Amino acid sequence: MERCVWAQSNERMQVYHDTVWGVPEYDDQRLFRKLMLDINQAGLSWQTILNKSEAFDRAYENFDIQKVAAFDQEKIETLVQDAGIIRNRRKIEAAVVNAQQVLKIQAEEGSFSEYLWRFVNGKPIDGQRESAADIPANDELSEAVAKDLKKRGFKFVGSTTIYAFMQAVGMINDHQMSCFRYEEVKKGH
Repeated sequence: MERCVWAQSNERMQVYHDTVWGVPEYDDQRLFRKLMLDINQAGLSWQTILNKSEAFDRAYENFDIQKVAAFDQEKIETLVQDAGIIRNRRKIEAAVVNAQQVLKIQAEEGSFSEYLWRFVNGKPIDGQRESAADIPANDELSEAVAKDLKKRGFKFVGSTTIYAFMQAVGMINDHQMSCFRYEEVKKGH
């Protein structure tokens, strides 16, 4: 069974690849969680974030958008001291700001999911990647999404982070065409 090259390093990466990565996600809570994990990945490997995912869930109260939006300075200080997560103060503060912005989008647009999926007309883009070398770090779409998020006040949402996020939540199917998940994801499985 062939997988995308990046997913072959260990069992945890394989499970993530086989069950989560690229599967269209429409739940606001899970979209927010994934965005925050991708933001924390900036400058690090995905393996590092995956290994800390349970600690992130605990520290950020399962990424409950309302709770994170209400984190105060005391909670931020607690998180800065939490060795189980990435203790970057700016990224922690960005989580609070971004949760507040998600709440605004929910109020204005109906849901964070509806807002995001409108960028791809509600349907995943088929990347049709023959090899890992064909997958860009970002593109015009990720630039447009990042620009709109920044305009709305989001932090740490550069186009490369947003491209990785869109791949992970299935807005772009960037499984290599030789990967067994490519056709499954394309068919909605």
